[in-house]
Amino acid sequence: MFEFDIERYQPRWLNGQAAVAREHGQRLGALHGRTLTGVWLAWDIEEDEWFRDCPVLLDFDGEQVEINHYKFDDLALTWATIDPRRPVHWPGFELKWRPEPLSELQVLRGMTLQGIELLEWVGDDAGYGSVDVSFVFPDDRLTVFNALDENGLNFTPPKPQQRSHTLR
Repeated sequence: MFEFDIERYQPRWLNGQAAVAREHGQRLGALHGRTLTGVWLAWDIEEDEWFRDCPVLLDFDGEQVEINHYKFDDLALTWATIDPRRPVHWPGFELKWRPEPLSELQVLRGMTLQGIELLEWVGDDAGYGSVDVSFVFPDDRLTVFNALDENGLNFTPPKPQQRSHTLR
């Protein structure tokens, strides 16, 4: 797996809700009550669009979680390893970290985190068992989901095919 030539970024890929909760549940839960102060996405300069293969960076008052999906069910969470002021490289692409490049993310900035859920896909398809990370705010939600070999963002409640595991 190509690591984007991001200095210090070394993802550890996990599979399944239990493994993610065991490895990161306590630290994710500790984000409860913190303010979302920034979200960075890798941006393809030439195409002027989000480059979904790179991690999604969320900063909660200085505690940065970095979320990345790969294949059908690999999930890596890292903590404060990526500096969005530093370059990100992918052969053949000109990429740059952009803060809140989507209007839905701009709305969330400054909101206090009310809950964190791991959403386990239980649908009868290739995504079975994949885990998404969902952040619940007073009137909004942000889920970083597995878009089958890349990241996706969703701002709606979980689907019926998702089993919610509340961390806090």
